[in-house]
Amino acid sequence: MAKTVTVFRQENILRYPRLDTVLMVEEAIREAEEYPTKAQLWKSLPKKMMYQTFNLIIDYLEYSGKIHVDRDGAIVWIWDPEGVRKLMANKRLVVR
Repeated sequence: MAKTVTVFRQENILRYPRLDTVLMVEEAIREAEEYPTKAQLWKSLPKKMMYQTFNLIIDYLEYSGKIHVDRDGAIVWIWDPEGVRKLMANKRLVVR
């Protein structure tokens, strides 16, 4: 996790993405029919961006627990707040 934290230091970042750009990447991951690799996802986006900016968004989404990048490079959307709410309502999820 130390590697991810150092990525977000200001001296390492050329430009920060805008919120609409982050949301566009999130939606592309959620709506993908198959688990895309980073290159496939980047090429499929409706709006082009610098690859460094795209990598920063992927790092942020992984750090925040919204996605997981597996060994093969496939990106999987794992964030499900509605599912967590349902489990908490049914007393099946214990939050510590």
